[in-house]
Amino acid sequence: QVQLVESGGVSVQAGVSLRLSCTASGGTFSTYGMGWFRQAPGKEREFVASISWSGGSIYADSVKGRFTISRDNAKNTVYLQMNSLKPDDTAVYYCAANVGGVWTRVRQQYRYWGQGTQVTVSS
Repeated sequence: QVQLVESGGVSVQAGVSLRLSCTASGGTFSTYGMGWFRQAPGKEREFVASISWSGGSIYADSVKGRFTISRDNAKNTVYLQMNSLKPDDTAVYYCAANVGGVWTRVRQQYRYWGQGTQVTVSS
């Protein structure tokens, strides 16, 4: 069974940078496609970024140019570097893994999910 644990969520002021981490245990991390999703209060969970097993990546339009997803297979960890944070980025951020190894924005393709980490951005 794969377990994903996110960390790094805090309360910050708008404009600053923050890096989230997600560490996996169990399974074969290097073969998984990894994704970050977020859910704001009263809203649907939405796609943020995804990275394939080989390092290819895609982003939601709302974060393109500000956020960067990366992975360190030696550490079984995927990161989300978030720059120029805005109040609209406030949400619980979830890490997810798909066994197909692909980058994808489709939530249903992810089999494993973390518990989430809260990011709050104030103006």
